[in-house]
Amino acid sequence: MSDNLTRARNRRGEGARLRDEIVAAAVELLDETGDESSISLRSVARRVGIAAPSIYRHFPDQPSIMLAVVRQAFTELEAQLRLAVAAVGDDDPRRRLFAVCDGYLDFAQEHPERYRTMFGGLWMPALEGTSLTEADLVALGDGCLGLLREVLDGCVAAGHATSTDPAADTIALWLGLHGLAHQRSVTVAFPWPADIAQRMITALAHLGD
Repeated sequence: MSDNLTRARNRRGEGARLRDEIVAAAVELLDETGDESSISLRSVARRVGIAAPSIYRHFPDQPSIMLAVVRQAFTELEAQLRLAVAAVGDDDPRRRLFAVCDGYLDFAQEHPERYRTMFGGLWMPALEGTSLTEADLVALGDGCLGLLREVLDGCVAAGHATSTDPAADTIALWLGLHGLAHQRSVTVAFPWPADIAQRMITALAHLGD
């Protein structure tokens, strides 16, 4: 989409479309530059083809745009994970767990800029002076974490996992996945064992043979 594109005014009732276009433009800038600091009210407005003040009808500040970008990324991640689980079916809890974990790692590898931004970075503001609240940030990723807990619970119920505290082990498993995803993205060269993900998932989920 050209930065010089002049956008036609929305007809009455089409404000939701403009909001979606603003978020899409921010995502495009992030994917293209790999730099969340490239997303400003001015750059997004230029990409959409509107005057910067028009953004204020939908987003009061730059952090609120970034929050929308991150929420969309988490929605995309959750959808990808649920599709992976659905493809496995309901009869193998262990495969369902690995489907979620492998899908998580795949998403991080396929969308490195979005993934990095989802978990902090320059955009994550001190709440003072922004329109964001602590609740906005705490809720990020709830659906994905809930799905991970669900498939781990399934393994425990089926006797595939010996976890005695699935809630805590879900957090430990996510931290392991996040750490591996991050290190893969920032390490230029490292002799990762071919089965490192399987080893880590098996250990953190307390899976038996």
